[in-house]
Amino acid sequence: MRRFTQGLMVSLALAMGIPAPADAARLVPPGNRNAEQPPIPGASVRRTRAGKTSFDLKYEKVRDLLKQDRSLISKIKRVAAAYDIDPIHMVGAIVGEHTYNVDAYDRLQSYYVKAASYAGNSFRFAYKGEDISDFVERSEFDRCADFDDSYRLWSCREDVWQATFRGKKVDGRAYPDNRFSAVFFQPFYAGQTFGLGQINPLTALMLTDLVNQKSGFAKLDPADAAGVYRAIMDPDISLAYMAAVIRKSIDDYRTIANVDISRNPGITATLFNIGGSQQRARALKARGGGLPEENYYGWLINDRLDELQELL
Repeated sequence: MRRFTQGLMVSLALAMGIPAPADAARLVPPGNRNAEQPPIPGASVRRTRAGKTSFDLKYEKVRDLLKQDRSLISKIKRVAAAYDIDPIHMVGAIVGEHTYNVDAYDRLQSYYVKAASYAGNSFRFAYKGEDISDFVERSEFDRCADFDDSYRLWSCREDVWQATFRGKKVDGRAYPDNRFSAVFFQPFYAGQTFGLGQINPLTALMLTDLVNQKSGFAKLDPADAAGVYRAIMDPDISLAYMAAVIRKSIDDYRTIANVDISRNPGITATLFNIGGSQQRARALKARGGGLPEENYYGWLINDRLDELQELL
């Protein structure tokens, strides 16, 4: 009854042109807030030039891959439904990643082959010989022990890294002034996101409980680095993690900043690109108003939205 009454109040408020109740989320309407595309980072420009290609060609390649692979589109729709998101959000993330960060393979099967190549690899998440599993047992991380879900647990650990270790000397050891994911979760030193969804290993560890709950895939173990990489490179599992990232971004903005981003694929694509939805939602709330804006990556998705919708 309370939910019905709230919905009625919102409807009446909108009809009468008066402000909606304070707990009604502010909707980010479709489309771009910026008339022109925000600047594209130099690293993305250099990477694309080195490949002797262009952003337009890379966009067209991934668009055509999606257009031709109806099996992939069917999987995207099925996974999106499990996470209660519009599949256009997943299409936007895939198109953005393969336009600005990596080149798309010619067919989905190539991603399976690439994932299989990691099955026999032996590597670990560590920094200068200290495994991540040992590192997070330090007393500095004791305050994280109360969290029993993977998202809050690893988010807490990331916060501790940022506040206590990043760029500092602790117990005689100097730690790099770099992100937690780059220091401990980049065993190849040549990029730290892989697969169809270009998922970061730390992001996968954060969302493993949600993916286990929604999709039934086994929970990831930081002591099994190869297993983490196989999961984020296998297209079937990677799609679940993509959906989980988007679902969490939408939820973070709704619960923290009281903003509904679920109808703007450019915003969810932006957050998929830059990460940190929880921190960014907090910052938006602290500013006391306004709506999030798309970056160069999300701008493209909104700009080509009609064309991308046709893929579904």
